[in-house]
Amino acid sequence: MRVHYLQHVPFEGLGSIATWMTKQNHLLSCIRLYANDPLPAVDDFDWLIVLGGPMNIDEEEQYPWLIVEKQLIKQAIEQKKIVLGICLGAQLIADALGAKVYAGQHKEIGWFPIRTTEAVQQSHALGFLPAQLTVFHWHGDTFELPEKATRLAYSEACLNQAFLYNEKVLGLQFHLEMNRQSVQQIIENCASE
Repeated sequence: MRVHYLQHVPFEGLGSIATWMTKQNHLLSCIRLYANDPLPAVDDFDWLIVLGGPMNIDEEEQYPWLIVEKQLIKQAIEQKKIVLGICLGAQLIADALGAKVYAGQHKEIGWFPIRTTEAVQQSHALGFLPAQLTVFHWHGDTFELPEKATRLAYSEACLNQAFLYNEKVLGLQFHLEMNRQSVQQIIENCASE
């Protein structure tokens, strides 16, 4: 499989996803939006991974590449590509699907539990998850559940922690990809939050 991932900042990468992708012999390509790398054509990939970042989805003036990134995400969904969004990536997917993205009542920063819904057991995407697990969070914004999407997880502070749309589009508000090194990088670069 050809996997393109969109990276918003140099300190938020694939983490443990890279190890898994390599073991599966998938071809990985990084698009560094912060370095103005050109976006791929939708036909150039099978999977699109949209990573996190400290910006908000509506900061297009400060991050003009958000405009074309949103267009690419919509096109990938319309062409039924596999799309995974993590944190900011999930918010961008929710926005592409017409859901409201907004500032949460509380920031979730650190390790907090999430609970999975009954629907997760029927999901190919996250069916391996237990009913409750502690995951890494680093977000202030959240989103409404997109129309026709299935909620897969929630937390005390955030109703929509994970969703699945059309069996091919997965949004995760939390960070399953984090490993020791990636947690350290985000702490070093976002300590002011």
